[in-house]
Amino acid sequence: MQPFTIVRGVAAPMPIDNIDTDAITPSAAGRSAASDLGAMLFNNSRYQPDGSENPDFVLNQLKYRHSQILVAGRNFGCGSSRERAVWALQKFGIRCVIAPSFADIFYSNSFQNGLLPVILPPPEWQALLDSLATSDAIVTVDLVECRITAPSGQYGFSVSPERRLALLEGLDEVDLMLRFDSDIEAFEHVDRTRRPWLYDFAAGD
Repeated sequence: MQPFTIVRGVAAPMPIDNIDTDAITPSAAGRSAASDLGAMLFNNSRYQPDGSENPDFVLNQLKYRHSQILVAGRNFGCGSSRERAVWALQKFGIRCVIAPSFADIFYSNSFQNGLLPVILPPPEWQALLDSLATSDAIVTVDLVECRITAPSGQYGFSVSPERRLALLEGLDEVDLMLRFDSDIEAFEHVDRTRRPWLYDFAAGD
């Protein structure tokens, strides 16, 4: 995975609550491995029935076409557990989503695929959102310091140490587990003396 340390750029406002994974990526996106997930991001809102771009959709507006940060509403990523919702955001270029809350499965999928979901308390989220409409909308998300810098001020956020380490170093779950290889071997060494029958059974099987 691509390491995440600091991302700075224009943040796109999408303050809509309960955006589900069907809205983020349509079911048609899963029919072929060759699907362009980035092009299909928010397909039903981003395009008109004739296939042309909807000029009112935020990511079609010139200012936000290359945003790496999305400021979304409550319960972002609810609905089904489809992982490709995260992939579609990444293919478009989104590296961080800031919201007051996320659906649990989407939140977990984001970390596993290198997308940073940041939870801000509603008052801070609202202040950040309001500042995007009255400024150049430049926001810095610093995972090293766990801090967001926006036109409206600075906001701290928290990420579990394991997830933060994985994002900072671009580690997937297997990579992260291998960092504890010596600890695993030490445990197995002790466990073999306590339960040798378990390892004998596994070897014979």
